[in-house]
Amino acid sequence: MALVVICGQPCSGKSKAAMCLAEALKESDSKQQVRVIDEASLHLDRNESYANMPAEKNLRGVLRSEVDRLVSKDIIIIVDSLNNIKGYRYELWCLARATGIRYCVVHCDVEEGHCRKWNEERRERGEANYDDTIFEDLVRRFEKPDRRNRWDSPLFELWPHKDGIEKSSSIVDGFMYLTKMVDSKTRDVKILQPSIATQNIRYSDANSLYELDKATQEVTNAIVEAQSQALGGPLNGVCVGKDLPTINMTRSVGLPELRRMQRTFIKLTGQTSLSGPPPPSDAHSAKRMFIDYLNRERGN
Repeated sequence: MALVVICGQPCSGKSKAAMCLAEALKESDSKQQVRVIDEASLHLDRNESYANMPAEKNLRGVLRSEVDRLVSKDIIIIVDSLNNIKGYRYELWCLARATGIRYCVVHCDVEEGHCRKWNEERRERGEANYDDTIFEDLVRRFEKPDRRNRWDSPLFELWPHKDGIEKSSSIVDGFMYLTKMVDSKTRDVKILQPSIATQNIRYSDANSLYELDKATQEVTNAIVEAQSQALGGPLNGVCVGKDLPTINMTRSVGLPELRRMQRTFIKLTGQTSLSGPPPPSDAHSAKRMFIDYLNRERGN
């Protein structure tokens, strides 16, 4: 139904905005099904998650994977996180487009001084807060949304330190945008349309899809197991099965990235099958193709 991306500086009122919007949607006449995805729901500590760039990259990957898993035409997903990198907001926009749903960005626009003060007040109350070094780094790197970018549009802006959140007109505007009925005459609500590159592939053979998914998952599991034994080093000569190519990777690849590559491979295989032969219906062929793809993308 919709993907809502909440963004803003640390301690700018994002979680409260997400809560207000979620409650309004749940209490509406249509009784919308709403799910809020944030660090807390995934049991992630904010200071640990933003301690360094690899940890932050992993956090974004975990959040994106959760969105990818849940996003559909039957639920409204609210992503309550910093979402401070425009490239990452673009990735989320692509997920919404691939699903064919509404999308919008809610920006909590608060001056740095107010955010810094609210962070200190949270610390004094013993609530979740950011370490000073991490806070200053995140403030410096925040990429403000721009409504001229398609992945930042439509953009609803809040000013919590001036107007509060509960009665903000932008929350009302966002609520109206997400719940408005759409017909052929509607012009102010946009439903994203999948492109050839992002749409889900409709397989003519259900067994082919099952075998492809199962086989690629077995390869992914083997890589994860091998990397745990390699202690973060490169993978060379990992064997998945008899008469199959070995897996060679020059660096360690996290589970979120492996899952993205798995989904991309399945989509590419399905797109090829539209004008050519069907995707492999046996596990051995599927594994061989996936390993070749991985070696090309992440190999030597």
